[in-house]
Amino acid sequence: MPQAHGLVSTAHPKYKLLEGLSPRDQELVISAATIRRFAANTIVTRQGTPADRVYLLLSGCVRFYYTSPDGRKFLLIWVAPGEFFGGVALMAKPGSYFMSCETVKESKVLVWDRAKFRGFIEKFPQIMDNALTAAGEYVAWYMTAHVALSCHTARERLARVLLGLARGIGEKVSGGIEIDVTNEDLANAANITPYTASRLMSEWQKNRTLVKRRGKVLLRSPERLILRTV
Repeated sequence: MPQAHGLVSTAHPKYKLLEGLSPRDQELVISAATIRRFAANTIVTRQGTPADRVYLLLSGCVRFYYTSPDGRKFLLIWVAPGEFFGGVALMAKPGSYFMSCETVKESKVLVWDRAKFRGFIEKFPQIMDNALTAAGEYVAWYMTAHVALSCHTARERLARVLLGLARGIGEKVSGGIEIDVTNEDLANAANITPYTASRLMSEWQKNRTLVKRRGKVLLRSPERLILRTV
């Protein structure tokens, strides 16, 4: 398995987990990782299994999901390049992954085994500070999502999912921001029915707020989408 030597020669702020480390220290941590490539729709971490790996996404896209006891799949957060996942493996006490993580498209990641990365945390406490900051952002996201279920309409929830994806994994292209997501994914993430998601997406397409494509959405204007929710 190839090692990740030579990936960082200067400070690389896009790797949030390593922010604040010197270029030399970043290189030390990254050179200890293994590079792995995953095809689209591959489960990388599985809910309930031992958290024995830490991952940092280099390219592609992955997303978290939770499987309920009755087998239903709930989509949670999409992860963009530069972000890490498998954070439970950073804890001092061994644990299990809280949720599963799957690739949305072909992805390349850095992978560290838990014991090795725990050694870097002891040597570079800044890594744990970065991880806690990221954890706080996730908690804030979950709180917002929970409140939205009680206080926001289906239209508002779907709009906020689209806006969140545009900020997180959207790619700027001619005419707007392109997002790799299906109507089914949007319905799941917004906790609405596929029929409602399709109806709202068709409405927004008619007024040129967005354009639906096969497996993609072109968001023409985030500002207009916000206005359409009121």
